[in-house]
Amino acid sequence: MDDEQDAPTTLLITLTGVDRPGVTTEVLRTLAGFGVDVLDIEQIVLRGRLVLGVLVTAPRGWKQLRDAVTAAGAALDLEVTVDKGTGDNRARGAGRSHVTVLGSPLKATAVSAITGRIADIGANIDRIERMARYPVTALDLHVSGADPDRLRLVLAEEAARQQVDVAVQPANLLRHGVRLIVMDVDSTLVQGEVIEMLAEHAGCLDEVKRVTEEAMRGELDFEESLRARVELLEGLDAGALDKVYDGLVLTPGARTLVRTLKRLGYRFAIVSGGFSQVTDRLAEDLGIDFAAANELEVVDGRLTGRIVGAVVDRAGKADALRRFAAEAGVSQAATVAVGDGANDLDMLGAAGLGIAFNAKPVVQKAADTSVNVPFLDAVIYLLGISREEVEAADAAAGFTTPAPPV
Repeated sequence: MDDEQDAPTTLLITLTGVDRPGVTTEVLRTLAGFGVDVLDIEQIVLRGRLVLGVLVTAPRGWKQLRDAVTAAGAALDLEVTVDKGTGDNRARGAGRSHVTVLGSPLKATAVSAITGRIADIGANIDRIERMARYPVTALDLHVSGADPDRLRLVLAEEAARQQVDVAVQPANLLRHGVRLIVMDVDSTLVQGEVIEMLAEHAGCLDEVKRVTEEAMRGELDFEESLRARVELLEGLDAGALDKVYDGLVLTPGARTLVRTLKRLGYRFAIVSGGFSQVTDRLAEDLGIDFAAANELEVVDGRLTGRIVGAVVDRAGKADALRRFAAEAGVSQAATVAVGDGANDLDMLGAAGLGIAFNAKPVVQKAADTSVNVPFLDAVIYLLGISREEVEAADAAAGFTTPAPPV
């Protein structure tokens, strides 16, 4: 008879080996014969290799259980270890976060550096899940034991050194709820700048670029620079707007992002310092719910060089985010803003999650997180959605996606 003082109250059973159908069922069937309770269970499969961990209450004859599960494992060509213990699995520590790491490629040195910094501040990685393996590699780390704001600051510095993207979000219900996604348009949802495309048709591209550069140097604010550039378009045939729209190139992954999140009930808005004659058509094409942009004045089929109404500037973008959130019935904390320029800063700051997408350095420093891969649908990984889930939903709906590299 076992010494009761040495008898465990729980057993951690770990099985490793080649995966095959029925392994988990057979192991649990063996355990069921001893009347134990399952307290926790984790299973992963990497390239056909299984790691299965089961935490159970220890029966009085725990050695017989150990021998039985070892025999069951041997019959399945699995290695089995049984560790004695007392008590249940510990709860995750306070300060829970999701840390999403994106890289193309994602080097072992970068992952080592990120996980090292997590350990340095006393936090623990409780679980790691792969969200995507192409066209970028994305990992989601479940981290506990550190304040999310402190963790974000520490990892942002390391991410810059390692040239990877790292997003830190508190682990709460917001990540699982319906959100409002608010996107900038020029150089975010679409490639290039609409006003420069119009300027090409008007023959004043160099002048428009010069005014833009003055604004970027801080010599003009956004509204001043916009009005100055629009003045240069005076007399342009309004048909150029159709030509520009037809020539728009969506950022890779834009349609996938919208299509996937719309399936989950998310609402979308585009907020642009560009022009409603283009953005309204874009919203209709993509099925976007809300849109705000500047309106070019057109008289007798030609641009007058003026804007109708108030300019949608930096503050106007943030106001639009708040207005659309109220109309959608979504809290401001449940909004996600995506942008690249200085005029997006207030909008990114107002959102629950502000994402700098291939943005200027000043925007990357101010945003909650940065995404510097050229695929807009990488945003879905920050929301806890895996590439496999997206592809399965697309396949069920009849969409085809490119095959991953082997």
